Amino acid sequence: MPQPQSLDLVGHHGLRLAAEAWGDPAHPPILLSHGGGQTRHSWQGTARILARRGWYVINYDHRGHGDSDWSPDGAYRLELHAADQQCIARSCSEPPIVVGASLGGLSALLAQGESDAPLYRAIILVDITPQMDQRGAQEIMAFMESTHSAGFDTLDEAAEVIARYTGREKRVSPRGLEKNLRRGDDGRYRWHWDPAFLGLRGDFSGAPERLIAATRNVGVPIMLVRGRDSNIVTEAVAREFLEIVPDAVYVDVADARHMVVGDRNEVFTEAVLGFIDSLAAV
Repeated sequence: MPQPQSLDLVGHHGLRLAAEAWGDPAHPPILLSHGGGQTRHSWQGTARILARRGWYVINYDHRGHGDSDWSPDGAYRLELHAADQQCIARSCSEPPIVVGASLGGLSALLAQGESDAPLYRAIILVDITPQMDQRGAQEIMAFMESTHSAGFDTLDEAAEVIARYTGREKRVSPRGLEKNLRRGDDGRYRWHWDPAFLGLRGDFSGAPERLIAATRNVGVPIMLVRGRDSNIVTEAVAREFLEIVPDAVYVDVADARHMVVGDRNEVFTEAVLGFIDSLAAV
C-alpha cells in the first residue's frame, strides 16, 4: 500500500486543516474524524484497511489539533468543528461516509442535522451519542486537562500514564506517541493540541436538546459502535439513542472502552466494513 498523500483542507472561515488521503481519489470517499484530544494518527490502521478495500480515505486533524491551525480567537465550540466538517464534506466529489469518534461523531450529527442538503452518505458514530453520560465525559476532560498541565518528562512516562488510564498494555516502544505529543520549551512533552480546546468542556455540560434535534433530522443511515466498557455510552445511553434512531445499526464491541478504535481495531474495522458493504447492496 502506497504512503498517504498530505493534504491541506479548508475549514470554516478559511482555517487550514491538516489531512492525509489514502487510496485512489476516483474511489468513493470516506471521511475519518477523530475524537477530542487525539489526532488523525489514531486512524492509521483503519485508513489503511479501508483504502485497500477500495475507498478514498480522507483523514484530518480537527482545528487546534495535530498539524491543523489553531482557532485564531481560541474558540472551539462544537458548532465550529461541525462547520469545518461541512466544508470538508462539500469539497468531496460526492457525499462521503463519515466515521466520527466522540467529538468527530457529534460534529457529524450537528453538521448533517442542521444542513438542508445531504452532506454524507452515512454516519458511523464511534462510542458517542447526544445523551452521553456526563460524568464519563467530564472524567475524560479532567484527564486531558491534568496531564496537559503537568506534561511528561519522557515518552516512556507518557506511555505508562496512558496505559494506566486506558487499561491497555504499555507500548513496547513509545516512539509512536511523538505524533500526539509536542516537546515544549521546558523540555516536557504535552498533548498536540491547543490548551484552549479545554474550553469545549462547557459544551458537554449542558442539555443535549440541540444535538437530539439534529439527530432526528439527519436523514441518512446511522451506525453506532459502542465500547461495551465505555463510561461515555453506557448500555442505558445506547438504548435511549436507539429509541431516537430505531433504524440505526448497533454494534457492541466487547473488551473495549471509549477508545474503541485503539482497544479493538480489527473488530471495529470489520464492523465498519460490514455496514458500508450493506449500503452498497441497497
